[in-house]
Amino acid sequence: MLKEKFDVQLDFLKAKSPPLIGVDISSSSVKMVELSELSKGKGYMLERYAIEDLPKDAISDGNINNLDAVSETLRRAWKRMGTRIRNVSLALPAAAVITKKIILGGGSREEELEAQVEAEANQYIPFAIEEVNLDFSVIGPAPGSAEDIEVLLAASRKANVEDRVAAAQAAGLKVLVVDVEPYAAEAAFSLIAQQLPDGGQDQCIALVDIGATVMNVNIMRNGMSLYMRDQQIGGAQLTQQIQAAFGLSAEEAEEGKREGGLPDNYESDVLAPFRENVAAEVARAIQFFFTSSQQYSEINYIALAGGCATLAGLDDAVAARTQVSTLVANPFAQMALTSRIKSRQLAPDAPALMIACGLAMRRFDPS
Repeated sequence: MLKEKFDVQLDFLKAKSPPLIGVDISSSSVKMVELSELSKGKGYMLERYAIEDLPKDAISDGNINNLDAVSETLRRAWKRMGTRIRNVSLALPAAAVITKKIILGGGSREEELEAQVEAEANQYIPFAIEEVNLDFSVIGPAPGSAEDIEVLLAASRKANVEDRVAAAQAAGLKVLVVDVEPYAAEAAFSLIAQQLPDGGQDQCIALVDIGATVMNVNIMRNGMSLYMRDQQIGGAQLTQQIQAAFGLSAEEAEEGKREGGLPDNYESDVLAPFRENVAAEVARAIQFFFTSSQQYSEINYIALAGGCATLAGLDDAVAARTQVSTLVANPFAQMALTSRIKSRQLAPDAPALMIACGLAMRRFDPS
């Protein structure tokens, strides 16, 4: 098997179906989501979720700097969940994973396909094969050639995977799946697409995930990613601007951003310029897509996700700047909720739970 040949401990792309929790370890917090299935084809129920803040600088640039702090945060989040499930699905940030679509000859046996992938991987991965975890998934027939197949190759340095696995294990959790954050968000977006006219079919949709330090723009069509780009902007920048404007500590600024109570000129002097900056970056990413695409010149919808998505007026600012219909992503909008979860509390948290939700959905992938 490929995982034996490449010494891969975890699958990036293969389907899994055990009971598990989706766990998103971002630069600012740990998010956990547990879903159950109502009945075959009838949708999901949100059983539990938790969000636990990470200490400052425990993670930076996608790397774990303080394993003990991350592990303790995972332990607190799991305890708050009140679940018995210890199996988890994690994800790596896009910057930590090399992905490449390649064309291979069709009709090959599994062993032959693995040999072809190994040969191709050596061309695209700037590390020795023994230093990486590698996986691949067959997408389908190659465009323009019924005899060949299109394959998605994914690889990451083992240290990226091992650090996250070690943090989870130290918290008493068992990692079954390691995915890639944008792919997990894509899975959750399938729930949001159902809310769009015609289920979003044959439409170009930009999923814009705005986290603490990075904004990921993923432009999709019919469930397939056409273009992906990371830009260095996020909620931490707004927190720093609040600190500078009002002479607050980082903790006070973060609390004011979330709970309110900042000076009256916060809206006009700090929040409004930040909103416009984010909107300009979204418009810029879309223009990069148009420039790189030979086929598409229109975005039909923009969906905002991540912790910044619920900032007051951000959806309107993005819509005005891009002239594209913009919505705030909520993968749970049409999902049943257990009595433990209050919809009023969930609503502001939902956009930040996109990746964790997508990871939780791995529980229901066919084996």
